[in-house]
Amino acid sequence: MASQSLQDLKGVMDKSAASVVEERLRAMNEATNDDLSKLTDAEMKGFVELYARYMVGRSKKKEISWDLIQQPSENMLQKYSTLPDVTEGECTSLLSKLAVMKLNGGLGTSMGCKGPKSVIEVRGDTTFLDLIVQQIEHLNKTYPGANVPLLLMNSFNTDAETTKIIQKYQDTNVTITTFQQSRYPRIIKESLEPMPVTHEGYAHSDWYPPGHGDFFQSIYASGLVDTLLAQGKEYIFVSNVDNLGATVDLNILKNIVQRNVEYCMELTDKTRADIKGGTIISYDGKVSLLEVAQVPAKYIEEFKSVSKFKVFNTNNIWVSLRAIKRVMQEGTMKLDIIVNNKEVNGQKVIQLETAIGAAIGYFNNACGVNVPRSRFLPVKSTSDLLLMQSNMYTLKSGSLIMNPARQFATTPVIKLGTEFKKVGQYLERFGSIPDVLELDHLTVSGDVSFGANTSLKGTVIVVANPGNKIMIPAGSVIENKVVVGSLHVIPH
Repeated sequence: MASQSLQDLKGVMDKSAASVVEERLRAMNEATNDDLSKLTDAEMKGFVELYARYMVGRSKKKEISWDLIQQPSENMLQKYSTLPDVTEGECTSLLSKLAVMKLNGGLGTSMGCKGPKSVIEVRGDTTFLDLIVQQIEHLNKTYPGANVPLLLMNSFNTDAETTKIIQKYQDTNVTITTFQQSRYPRIIKESLEPMPVTHEGYAHSDWYPPGHGDFFQSIYASGLVDTLLAQGKEYIFVSNVDNLGATVDLNILKNIVQRNVEYCMELTDKTRADIKGGTIISYDGKVSLLEVAQVPAKYIEEFKSVSKFKVFNTNNIWVSLRAIKRVMQEGTMKLDIIVNNKEVNGQKVIQLETAIGAAIGYFNNACGVNVPRSRFLPVKSTSDLLLMQSNMYTLKSGSLIMNPARQFATTPVIKLGTEFKKVGQYLERFGSIPDVLELDHLTVSGDVSFGANTSLKGTVIVVANPGNKIMIPAGSVIENKVVVGSLHVIPH
């Protein structure tokens, strides 16, 4: 049975397709010589449970009832401006209850970089990880006795290199702990058979990290929940490692403590660029997260509208450690499955993933906070990187602060073409980062380069037609211009 093809999985559903898969995986584990290529018991259990739910869900798709969706109450979604202020005397006490964790499983490959994304240089030669350590070190130095620890949840892709990288921080006032999230086998789309398909052992490409919803299972299985509780920590603040706005906010923490909140999600106002982001709702009287994948086709446009669903999830999450322990011990958490279609080595596969935001319904007294956009500064592309490296922001104790010389509360919209996609290409095309303090919108397409000390203002569109090249001379000031064609000399 262990080696049989799973082409006939539908025929064995009554006997539990999951048990067939588990038997096959256990046989593969026994045949694998390398311990690093084996599934742990926790990974085996987690994958089989996820797989079983997926198989059942394929035949019994859960439909959301649109009529039960209501806007969240003020208690469910608080305005940031209504949060209690923190006095100087409360800071150390609040911080002593807190641990900070960054989701550090991603690679920098989409931006043309090798290794963990967290080691991409975002301000001069300072990396994401450098900034995060500086932020927490500043807290620990400013409030002696706080001792806020930093945890990094790595994937099997980033764990080994991150472990080496953090040695550089051993002389800082920050305790850094890493742990590895689960590692599951990809599933062949046609046969629904977990990889690998041979008995020669697992290849690196057979595995995937199952999304940040795996945080709860992985941190609990690591023993770190009990360790943190024993240290007097009560809450953990989780965010993406590439969100430079996700700093410790004591107003949010005080609100959580005062209201005995077990789970708090930060959301920010939606713009037309954020129409697919998940949003908080009241569903059948209970706080929940609504993702675009859950929305029936006929309501998609309504979901994307900024008039009805005004905020979206930043993935900045605050959770009670005691509540994590209780929920994991109860074994009740069954997060919605995200089916991620991929192609690996010419083979169409699927990855079953979960998201941390979907857990909001499993915690007592859960809520959201509508935070300023400044708490959501992700770097997903070189377009984002240009903004972070520009004079739009200044750096203070590892945190990015909007330049007070900027006359608008909003930041410019920047869209760089495919020629700028990789960090190396991007750096080659800028003599220096332009002055963007007065910029509203920048679109660049084609073979375009910028000389040093350029200044961009208003709406600037630069398009080099195929086969042509545009070089913006050093010192140029471009304001409300559309530049199209080939080489142009822009007057100072």
